[in-house]
Amino acid sequence: MTTPLLELSGLTKAYPGVVANSEVSFEIARGEVHALLGENGAGKSTLVKTIYGLVQPDAGTMRLDGQHFAPPEPRAARAAGVAMVFQHFSLFDAMSVAENVALGMETPPALNRLAAQIREVSQSYGLPLDPDRIVGDLSAGERQRVEIVRCLLQEPRLLIMDEPTSVLTPQEVQILFETLRKLRAEGVSILYISHKLEEIRTICDSATILRHGKVVGKCDPKATAARDMAEQMVGATLATPSRAGGRTGEVVLELSGLSAPAPRAFGTALKNIDLSLRAGEVLGIGGVAGNGQDELAMALSGEMSVAPGMIRLKDREIGTVGVNARRRMGLLCAPEERMGHAAAPDMSLTENALLTAGPREDLVRHGFLRWGRARGFAERVIERFDVRTPGPGTAARALSGGNLQKFVIGREIMQRPEVLVVNQPTWGVDAAAAATIRQALLDLAEAGAALIVISQDLDELMEISDRFAALNGGSLSPPRPAEGLGIDEIGMMLGGAHDMTPAHGEG
Repeated sequence: MTTPLLELSGLTKAYPGVVANSEVSFEIARGEVHALLGENGAGKSTLVKTIYGLVQPDAGTMRLDGQHFAPPEPRAARAAGVAMVFQHFSLFDAMSVAENVALGMETPPALNRLAAQIREVSQSYGLPLDPDRIVGDLSAGERQRVEIVRCLLQEPRLLIMDEPTSVLTPQEVQILFETLRKLRAEGVSILYISHKLEEIRTICDSATILRHGKVVGKCDPKATAARDMAEQMVGATLATPSRAGGRTGEVVLELSGLSAPAPRAFGTALKNIDLSLRAGEVLGIGGVAGNGQDELAMALSGEMSVAPGMIRLKDREIGTVGVNARRRMGLLCAPEERMGHAAAPDMSLTENALLTAGPREDLVRHGFLRWGRARGFAERVIERFDVRTPGPGTAARALSGGNLQKFVIGREIMQRPEVLVVNQPTWGVDAAAAATIRQALLDLAEAGAALIVISQDLDELMEISDRFAALNGGSLSPPRPAEGLGIDEIGMMLGGAHDMTPAHGEG
């Protein structure tokens, strides 16, 4: 019998108030793409951090290639042949590709030799990179290539990939999968974490499913339906988001020639965006990362000021109106970056609720903070959106990414906005939580709110949107009815074919 590359036996790790991993045992074979599945808070992050030397287990053992394996730090894991591509890139925008790669190496060669190695490795694995380009000028997909090539230069035996396709176009996903197949053929093992279950079915050979920190099942993804895997992850039957209506009301938000320079280096300028949004409508905005999504959200939230008449809320010009005043008027926004932008990491969930819900939920009166009301509001968000946390006093940074996302989106939805702008509402969130968030957005629209949902998940946008538009280079295509819109048309819109004739009946 062939020795597996990696064996985990009884791994356990507990934190105050939660057992992250409980007696986790499974194996990864050589030359296998092995999926690690589980809803948010299931223990996936803790487990891979243990393998990579970032976390030390309380109990249990690991064996790598038959030998005892207990890396005290990532440097030791890398030296043993374990590499990891994190969900959040760790790159410096102002530095070149080669300089960024050198920073991740223990003993980097001279920059010209390293540049030649980057060219050779990136070409041979179908991920071409120019080592002299500045990272800030790269697309999200190209940035991920930098992270992958940095790992491949270590010649790893085990490559851990955390949500590797969350910022990729469908075409870039296919390129990545070809790279993974080549690595598999060379005998490299890959531990693959993703909430995109159809992708798991395409690329993975086997899967281990975690729930509440324990292994609850194993399966062959190619022979298991995505819905079955999702239901094993959550231990319940999944509901498909739906809404009864579809009726829309008056125009509540208008953008007229919205233009703005890039707010920062390597940002995207907004170019002459026109848009009308009606009460009860969900407008989905798609686009590859880095095409103006953050800038559009900032212009709508009030974080970025524009000419007064470029944005009108219920016939009132608000282009120069600030964030808090817009929130009091009923225009709320949930940004993409949850940690640091949507939530203050070291503040409790109660304090984070107070930060954005104060004006609308009467959490501040006569200059005094009403802590009891703030705590009650945070508790209602936690309960309704199933946020896995010991309580509202927990710091935001202690939550898993998906649980913090549920809290941030829930906090805005439960303030009953008249207009809600959400950027990447279900990014990094498991199937059950994504369904909960999407249903809550649809319920909000059903109650008469107008929604703009900015997302790179086209399936999500087609599921919940009444109309669809695409951002490309800071320009927005004319919105079109989402129903019946084909993948080829969507692809043309994402690629910047904005001269397509809009359908009749647009607002």
